[in-house]
Amino acid sequence: MPEWSEAALVLLGHGSTLNEESAAPVYHHAAELRQRKLFGEVREAFWKQEPQVKAVLAALTRPRAFVVPLFISEGYFSDKVIPGDLGFPPRELAGARLLSKKDQTLLYCRAVGTHPRMTEVVLARATGVVTKFPFPRAPAARETTLFLAGHGTVRDEDSRAAVEHQADLVRATGQFAAVHALFLEEQPRISQWHELARTRNVIVVPFFISDGMHTAEDIPVLLGEPERVVRARIARRQPSWKNPTEKRGKLIWYTSSVGNDPGVTEIILERVREAGGLQRP
Repeated sequence: MPEWSEAALVLLGHGSTLNEESAAPVYHHAAELRQRKLFGEVREAFWKQEPQVKAVLAALTRPRAFVVPLFISEGYFSDKVIPGDLGFPPRELAGARLLSKKDQTLLYCRAVGTHPRMTEVVLARATGVVTKFPFPRAPAARETTLFLAGHGTVRDEDSRAAVEHQADLVRATGQFAAVHALFLEEQPRISQWHELARTRNVIVVPFFISDGMHTAEDIPVLLGEPERVVRARIARRQPSWKNPTEKRGKLIWYTSSVGNDPGVTEIILERVREAGGLQRP
């Protein structure tokens, strides 16, 4: 779009010094958007690893820059700690935030994970995994329980709310026999999946941005796979879960995280479009 050609796009991830997969979605979507040549420049930035977001923003020379947080929720880090540390004012209602400097305007967009189109991403993940691994046949959605596995934290209720809201949206489509939200750090726990599943077929979609330690190791173990097996597969650079795997008399399909889905690239652009309306003439 012409109005973006002189602007910079900064994709902001949490990052991690312990797991390189944490940064992968940021680099993946940045590369895709760079190839489209919609923006004057596209930069990757992180809160917990290099390149640090403060340094990236300080080096920008474009008159306008959009910062899009690749976070699941508008929670503790993405909505409070990071924008506050960068100097952005509190978010008003459902809008983006604007920070005007002498020769530059920065716009801090809303997190990708709360966008309504994330429902499309969840459904694409769920249908895609059973299509790719049909055994003995691809199960009908109406005969399947879908779980959204999120992090959750007592520090910020918005973390949980984002996962539960998405579960509500998927449930409203009426495609699955049941849809539930499960959490690593709150109730109901991911390890309780078998108490809620009433169907033979189960699909678990990790509502996370990256395929880091939580999605690659913690969740498969909580679903019932032995920790030694999971770690051995990771050491061999194999998927940590085999689709489908039978546990407690159920067939479980486990997808990769939603943040790696191609649909997230389009959601990033939607967040920029929303924020663009704040630009002052």
